[in-house]
Amino acid sequence: MKLTPLHDRVLVKRVEQETKTSGGIIIPETAQEKPMQGEIVAAGQGHTDENGNVRPLAVKAGDRVLFGKWSGTEVKIDSEEMLIMKESDIMGIIG
Repeated sequence: MKLTPLHDRVLVKRVEQETKTSGGIIIPETAQEKPMQGEIVAAGQGHTDENGNVRPLAVKAGDRVLFGKWSGTEVKIDSEEMLIMKESDIMGIIG
């Protein structure tokens, strides 16, 4: 199934973080936090202002981004968990 977000929303796939610390300690799955980094899978057209002009998004598919811990809504697409969120929930582009 293909999902195209509307307006200023983006579809984000979480990027898995390391399960081992720099000291070599393996962190069990139950103690790990959900990653706050992801890759943009799809993006909407942009935000429409009061005058009807569309402002394009600053992010695009393929960008790696940092977002807030409780940002977005979890959705399941083709048995894969992803997040759909507004562009304003994204704190920055990595790299």
